[in-house]
Amino acid sequence: MDQLYITDVALRDGLQNQQIMVATSAKLELIKLLVASGVQSLEATSFVSPKHVPQMADASAIISQLNIDLPNLRASVLVPNMKGLERACAAGVKEIAVVLAATEIMNQKNINMSLETATKMSEQTLRAAKSAGLRTRAYIAVAFDCPFEGPTSPATVLRLSAKMHTAGADEIIIADTIGSASPCEVKKLLSAVVQTVPIARTSVHFHDTRGMGLANAWAALEIGIRRFDASTGGIGGCPFAPGAAGNLATEDLVLMARQCGLHTNINLLGLLAAIDYAEKQLQRTLGGRSIKWLRQQQEKGSI
Repeated sequence: MDQLYITDVALRDGLQNQQIMVATSAKLELIKLLVASGVQSLEATSFVSPKHVPQMADASAIISQLNIDLPNLRASVLVPNMKGLERACAAGVKEIAVVLAATEIMNQKNINMSLETATKMSEQTLRAAKSAGLRTRAYIAVAFDCPFEGPTSPATVLRLSAKMHTAGADEIIIADTIGSASPCEVKKLLSAVVQTVPIARTSVHFHDTRGMGLANAWAALEIGIRRFDASTGGIGGCPFAPGAAGNLATEDLVLMARQCGLHTNINLLGLLAAIDYAEKQLQRTLGGRSIKWLRQQQEKGSI
């Protein structure tokens, strides 16, 4: 059976812009529920400025406890720069991710840097992380469209992907940050990316702003991509990118994979339990496009 590798991003990309502050203990409980469902890889938190992203102020506490409770979990953290990397290393992380936006204005808005400076900073951070023996991921954000500049240059995406790969990223994640891509655009761009980055190291991160998250995932599958980001309950959206709605829901991706004979190791009932818990913490209804049907099947005992 063909294997899909899903990194659940609900804890980082999902929670980072939520108005309700989620307690550290609740985040850890949500992680445990995700692991119980079969999730083996997740974004646990980010070592960013608590002033700018207060939801992530407990990053060190999260990692320290995970190293005790779930030492074998593949838990990555976002680090914005060398300072973030130093904090992450002090906390005992094993895997880090950098985020590099593919346009000038997005970098200015996000981290107050030019594209050139941001690229050099990401390269420096990746090399330092590899020297420290960490696993590394690199996001190419706004890879299809930028909320400030419009369509992103594919040539720029290819150039930045190559740079991050050369700098030591174990995984390159092509991110549709505002959820504007279509399946044909996904196929065209990824077909070019995998000529530079090994396909086994290429991943994708889709948002569902225009309702095409799952269709875009299928387009990526068709060209051979097997690594995906997704967020349980569809939680999330970049706080620095206007129009970035929720992420592709993990349950939608797992359901599609199961019905198409693809293996994820993730149990849908377990995901529903995690969604139930997240709903209580965020005090609102969550779930991807399949959630109503999944709830019906849950009531029937069919999943």
